[in-house]
Amino acid sequence: MKTNKIIKLILVLGAITLKLSAQQKPNIVYMMADDCSSWDLGAYGSKDAITPTIDGLAKQGMMFTKCYQSSPMCSPTRQNILTGLSPFRSGAYPNHTNVNRNVNSIAQYLKPLGYRVALSGKQHYGPSENFPLEYLGKAKGKDLDPNFNNVDIFLKEASTQKQPFCLFVMSNQPHSPWNQGDTTLLDKNKLTLPPFYADLPRTRSDFKAYLTEINYMDRQVKQALDLLEKYRLSDNTIFVFASEQGNSFPFAKWTCYNVGLKSALIVRWPGKVKPNTVSNALVEYSDITPTFIDIAGGKAIDSLDGKSIVPVLTGKTTEHKKYSYGQMTTRGVIGGSDYFPIRSVSNGKYRYIINLTPDVQFHNAVDNSAFFREWIKDAQKNPKTKALVDKYIYRPKEELFDDEKDPYNQFNLINDSKLQTVKSDLKKQLKLWMEKTGDNGIKTELLAFEHMPKNETGFKVVIDTVMQKPLKLADANYIKVPVDGYYTFYINGKGQLKVDNREVVKTELKANEQDERYGVIGLRKGTHSLKMDDATKTSLAYSGPSTPLSNINGEKLKRKKVNNDE
Repeated sequence: MKTNKIIKLILVLGAITLKLSAQQKPNIVYMMADDCSSWDLGAYGSKDAITPTIDGLAKQGMMFTKCYQSSPMCSPTRQNILTGLSPFRSGAYPNHTNVNRNVNSIAQYLKPLGYRVALSGKQHYGPSENFPLEYLGKAKGKDLDPNFNNVDIFLKEASTQKQPFCLFVMSNQPHSPWNQGDTTLLDKNKLTLPPFYADLPRTRSDFKAYLTEINYMDRQVKQALDLLEKYRLSDNTIFVFASEQGNSFPFAKWTCYNVGLKSALIVRWPGKVKPNTVSNALVEYSDITPTFIDIAGGKAIDSLDGKSIVPVLTGKTTEHKKYSYGQMTTRGVIGGSDYFPIRSVSNGKYRYIINLTPDVQFHNAVDNSAFFREWIKDAQKNPKTKALVDKYIYRPKEELFDDEKDPYNQFNLINDSKLQTVKSDLKKQLKLWMEKTGDNGIKTELLAFEHMPKNETGFKVVIDTVMQKPLKLADANYIKVPVDGYYTFYINGKGQLKVDNREVVKTELKANEQDERYGVIGLRKGTHSLKMDDATKTSLAYSGPSTPLSNINGEKLKRKKVNNDE
């Protein structure tokens, strides 16, 4: 009897010890904006933005000046954060896409360590089984914003149960359309525009609306912080704020320029991070998952692309990484070029960019925005505006910038004789990184659709075929292509397609009239023959490098859009 009582006592004490151990682990809250340039926050130097909460947070913790992400668009960025893997290694390098089946996420790493892992607001990850986070929903009538009522309930439960948690609060602001916030806060005529903006009326009004929405997002950060205070969780909670990629004005989002890849990163950790400190350590979004594993008491995972920044946070070191890498895949982006692969590497001061298809024009959703149409109209009479438009659309093969002296990346130093050693080193490092991550450049770009599910995640995947309207086969016995390049042919229905007697789209025996299949072929400028079997009820479309806004009859077409996302 005594033995049984002793065993029971040991088990009870063990359970109590485990519970106390779990209680001592810090909670983690990661909150992120959406399409927000870091320097459009007061703490990062903006003289126009009204961001009192974020500015105050920076004074309470550590503000990073050199935090970068792997890709300047939403879905690859969010999956990079949650997996600790670069987009090419996870498979999630195009937008609105899935990671590979064998990829784990933060939930699989933290749950065994005793953590509840949850997310509220914008998701943009998949498939769901790879991301077993508790989803706390989104705000009603607020696009993809967090549901703070559900966040309140979650924090109350965590507080009552004394269970450590990792909570992602993902805002949809200031993602366009810019329709949230108090429009009376700012005067558009007094705003300081970045040097690569054309100073035109619609640009000023849109920039004001964007900054207004940043203020709205700042108040969301306050909501999150207030809830932690409400349940007395602040002292044992690490609060991380990040701004995501740059905004959706030109030269930011969808590019590998500094403003496209640079992010704000602020970390408040009471008792661990010295308040009002600034770190110049080079860090990446790939480091987020390894950092949270470290904080939770887990062992480092060598197979991840990131590593814990806890030594930087606690003041044990001031350095972290030597290089940061970025990639952009336009294939599959709404309104994007049919292909335009961009790769980038930075050593924290200099940024090297390679555009793998410089003969192709660069396009994305910006083209169809009201302010950019205003730029194009003004460019017809204003040489300065024309230079900006041309610079955005026509990219050289290589670019080199001094991010410290030229944060807006306006002055290409690629031919500077004094920087040839820097260029050679960065070019070498980028090549090694591409090899390590399985990035085969243009081939990888053309295979982007293979990573884009149509139904599994609920995303509406759109293949942009604006170059040509669907054609009946009877009208398409040949094709005239305007420039050398890769052309993608899409078939809705059954059948096999041959171009110049080369099979481009293979026969699918199980295909029906609703199935869309595609194939890619490199073609020289000129006329090429088309031949297709089983053409009944089959439509054919194609897209290519020049991506004009008209079909073969010269009829202008509108670009397709999905909700308000990219």
